[in-house]
Amino acid sequence: MKATRPYLTPCPPSVKSEGPLADWTVFCDFDGPLIDVSERYYSTYRLGLAKTQAVYQARSQKLPLQILSKEQFWQMKRDRVPDVEIARQSGLDDEQTDVFLGQVHEIVNQPHLLHKDRLQPGVRWALGLLHCQGARLVSVTLRHQDQVTDILEKTGLAPLFSGIWGTDDLALAYQNYAQVKTHLLAEAIAEHGVDRDRACIIGDTEADILAAKAVGIPSIAVTCGIRSANYLSQFKADRTYSDLVNAAHALLQNALCPQICAC
Repeated sequence: MKATRPYLTPCPPSVKSEGPLADWTVFCDFDGPLIDVSERYYSTYRLGLAKTQAVYQARSQKLPLQILSKEQFWQMKRDRVPDVEIARQSGLDDEQTDVFLGQVHEIVNQPHLLHKDRLQPGVRWALGLLHCQGARLVSVTLRHQDQVTDILEKTGLAPLFSGIWGTDDLALAYQNYAQVKTHLLAEAIAEHGVDRDRACIIGDTEADILAAKAVGIPSIAVTCGIRSANYLSQFKADRTYSDLVNAAHALLQNALCPQICAC
């Protein structure tokens, strides 16, 4: 579960400017704030059920499946309903649930499903705004680092980032371990020589908020990802916004009018 070496890309001087965020470092989670993973996770759920059904059909047993709609499934994920309960509501008993969860963990982060991920609306604009106003952008994510690097390069967003801190474990993003996120964030802060008084992290899960508290920087929660606003409220992020666009606006306003918009 260790972090891999950071991926560093110099920011093109023709793009980056000495704006009001020039002395800020903005750490940003990948899945959720930048990437919509809902279709991949739902496809994984459906595939997991299909594979589980095939296992039992081979034993001449028919499963009484009750397949959730995407809306039902995603709301349960966002409210942090345990996967065991999702399986139960899909018609599986305890033994069948174990088979199902094994299938899900095996396939959820496999490359053949990654094409289902999509950039969240407004991400290009929001990242461009932060970058051009001088912010140093660093991605800290539990996603496998090679996957993050590949997606950012294919979308043309890699040059906006000064660093990418990911993992070498395909399963961590799905498990969402706060301890690993804290370790990655602390390493990134040390490597980049970050002033904690001029830094924050934008994320969509409790792991981001808890990691921020552990290293002593503000957290900005966005509710467009895999956790609902109601669920995130119990972790008390410093600020909560609907998406990266609104978070970027708030950071810029804070830099321009700190006495009014202080985070």
